[in-house]
Amino acid sequence: MINADVLTYEMVFSRVDRVIDEFCTKLGGRPTWLEEPQWPLCARHERPMGFIGQFRLPGRSIRMAYLFMDDGSEESWRSEGGENALIVQPGRIPPFIETVAAADGESLVEELFVDLEEVEQVEPPCWGSRLLGVPGWLQDEEYPAGGPWSFFFQLRSSQRDMYQLMFGDGGMGYGFLSADEQEGRFLWQC
Repeated sequence: MINADVLTYEMVFSRVDRVIDEFCTKLGGRPTWLEEPQWPLCARHERPMGFIGQFRLPGRSIRMAYLFMDDGSEESWRSEGGENALIVQPGRIPPFIETVAAADGESLVEELFVDLEEVEQVEPPCWGSRLLGVPGWLQDEEYPAGGPWSFFFQLRSSQRDMYQLMFGDGGMGYGFLSADEQEGRFLWQC
């Protein structure tokens, strides 16, 4: 469980020899849906996006955020472009996202367990993958429009010998939650 009193968790990735089907933070595989499946469609290509990972929200009750992206899209960096989605359960679907009730689809990375290690608050810039704290912006500060939005996680575009995502050249992805934690946004910079 994530302790909301701890300011930052570093994400440490490891391979496992089993399917991860718990409500935990992980990359790849297939989503462990908390509610009915809500697989998002890419607005531009009208096809299911690829699954990147799931992230457990802080708090005692189980709440999840599921990250998806269209891997072949030039506009997937935009938080409201309809080519990536951070789906919160329980929560609400962003108005620019259409979903289908598919439980399974393409995974953009191999399934990896994510161990969350408590760390002291780090001063930006910090280039590692982590949950909570403050963003380590690669470019200028760039919160999604229509906020306020709370920083939830940042994810490197690659981790040596573990995974490779397309967030531009050496990019960083950033996840955000609405003030009521019912809706998510994702963007990336490079």
